[in-house]
Amino acid sequence: MAAPVALVTGAARRIGARIARRLHQSGYDVIVHYHHSEEQARTLVEDLNRQRHNSAACLYADLVVPDQVRQLAAEALALKPGLRLLVNNASRFYRTPLHQASDEDWDQLMHSNLRAPFLLSQALAATLKQHHGAIVNLVDVYAEKPLREHPLYCMAKAGLAMMTRSLARELGPEVRVNGVAPGPILWPEQGQESQQVILDALPLGRAGDPDDIANTVAWLADHAPYITGQIIAVDGGRSQSFPGA
Repeated sequence: MAAPVALVTGAARRIGARIARRLHQSGYDVIVHYHHSEEQARTLVEDLNRQRHNSAACLYADLVVPDQVRQLAAEALALKPGLRLLVNNASRFYRTPLHQASDEDWDQLMHSNLRAPFLLSQALAATLKQHHGAIVNLVDVYAEKPLREHPLYCMAKAGLAMMTRSLARELGPEVRVNGVAPGPILWPEQGQESQQVILDALPLGRAGDPDDIANTVAWLADHAPYITGQIIAVDGGRSQSFPGA
């Protein structure tokens, strides 16, 4: 039988790359989406294909541009028609204090974090229904508890959380739609301060590992047949304490 296929956005590096590797270990053929990180994407794909021939490929798209998002979906289906899993992992994160936020900031943060996942879900819905597949969205604790000076990012992730719940109703019973809300796993490359304050207040007292997220995504994809419309916090208990934001 042909392997199931997963499309993972923002999968060239960091948590996205770990998700791609974990799904590949579970038997998926993986389509690695990238934007700026072409070299890392190609290196990842080459490594996965050494492990299992013709089991991975990479595709480019700027998720802020709607036509490129739709083209990404079309190219993924043309490349590997048996697509059974969509992981909306790609995200942009930076400060947008109210008095500084621009139209460009709105486009960058809203479109990459919210509109692109919606457009991909829309474009791939028929295939996912045909294969009784799943969508997993990477959300954030800030979808419910806002981070100061990041209103646009928080708004976008809140929209993604509601999209997760809405599409669970819209696409069921054939397609399950869930979310994962990471805590302190890998610190953002910009915009996150007070790291030690956050760690000190965690019930588990430590940062997590990217595998904590990747394993949860894989579990939701293949081992949670009666779970849909849920957002699982993988955060060391941060959502129970949430200091310093």
